Amino acid sequence: MKMYLLFSHTLTEFQIKDAKTTLKIDEFIYLPKNLQKIWSEIPPEIDNLSEYLSDIKEFLKKTKKGEYVLIQGEFGAVYHMVNFSKNLGLIPIYATTKRETIELKVNDKIIKKSVFKHIRFREYL
Repeated sequence: MKMYLLFSHTLTEFQIKDAKTTLKIDEFIYLPKNLQKIWSEIPPEIDNLSEYLSDIKEFLKKTKKGEYVLIQGEFGAVYHMVNFSKNLGLIPIYATTKRETIELKVNDKIIKKSVFKHIRFREYL
């Protein structure tokens, strides 16, 4: 089973293990560099998001029904691509996380850091 990746990061080892175990993924497909740039740098002044994402949609048209697509990023683009993926018969998912906050005292200042831990993948409804 393949998982196509529409997001701006690389998978962690824990996410890879989870996907292989729970979703039976044996191949992870990252966007080609030119499409990754489109996905990662969506300009806020765009009026026609559908047109802007057309090359990524063409890329996903080469998939097979029932394959997974991990979609995370700019809210409008995510919404658009989740619907597009569902229409292709793909299974759009996202990664859920748990936030752990760490407080550090440095020179009479408190610094808060958030650490995000992958919990599971969840299907968009």
